[in-house]
Amino acid sequence: MKVAVVGATGLVGTKMLQVLAERNFPVSELIPVASEKSVGKEITFKGKQYKVVSVEDAIKQKPDVAIFSAGGSTSLAQAPLFAAAGTTVIDNSSAWRMDPTKKLVVPEVNADVLTVDDKIIANPNCSTIQMVVALKPLHDKYKIKRVVVSTYQSVTGTGVKAVEQMFNERAGIDGPKVYPYTIDLNVIPQIDVFTENGYTKEEMKMVNETIKIMGDDSIKVTATTVRIPVMGGHSESVNIEFLHDFDLSEVKELLAKSPGIVVVDDIANLKYPMPLDAHDKDEVFVGRLRRDESQEKTLNCWIVSDNLRKGAATNAVQIAEYLAAKHLIGSAVEVE
Repeated sequence: MKVAVVGATGLVGTKMLQVLAERNFPVSELIPVASEKSVGKEITFKGKQYKVVSVEDAIKQKPDVAIFSAGGSTSLAQAPLFAAAGTTVIDNSSAWRMDPTKKLVVPEVNADVLTVDDKIIANPNCSTIQMVVALKPLHDKYKIKRVVVSTYQSVTGTGVKAVEQMFNERAGIDGPKVYPYTIDLNVIPQIDVFTENGYTKEEMKMVNETIKIMGDDSIKVTATTVRIPVMGGHSESVNIEFLHDFDLSEVKELLAKSPGIVVVDDIANLKYPMPLDAHDKDEVFVGRLRRDESQEKTLNCWIVSDNLRKGAATNAVQIAEYLAAKHLIGSAVEVE
């Protein structure tokens, strides 16, 4: 299968190449795409060197699938050009997520909405992805009424310049800043810009995307998103109120059996999910499962996942795998 990776030289684009290689996606030809200043540079994929090409050159080669991680404005301008050439686009930016004509997909939750006619498919926000993977089996069984989520998000979610800012601060180096405040030894309760209602865009993404992915606008969501000085993944404290009551041991069993989830919940041995342990892994880790003693039919849990992998690159590649397995892209290729 002919695969273009748009934004191949960026933090997420690099991770996408790594995930495509690790998961042995059937790439017959790789087309790395980046901005004009990166054209001609070489990237390595499965031991081979590939030259970065322009968008125009990539479209001429008519890839079967183009995985985008190049920012919203780039995607709005370029994704339709690929789609018009017959390429299926999987886009990692926020550009198409809330477009009612586009599908917003987490494979473990709603891959079955995809058809051969979906030429631009949106990859959700990283913090939404890991949460809905855990919410889906619980919603199917107990029906969710309301979700209260507070996130503790890695600097890698902002990009390589944010990682540099943190390490510069740690080393006492005065360098460029992408955050308005010091991030090292600090917590910043703002991710993205503020909207008119006092919530940030990131918080509203979690509200709106959850409803769209779960396909149920009766689910009420409220979010507070926070940047913390860690790498490895995002963490979330999630409080879930259900319509029907639950048995805690049944909840653990249900989550443990669900695709893409690893339950790490052994407080006797101080075992619970942490970003350090989720780093470079594809699963969503769930722990600290306990009843909310202040309100009936309500569960508290802690959800951790690598935001560059399941929160971005892996989810996009899993969408491509699903499309290939269902013969919705390329030739009739079966993906294991």
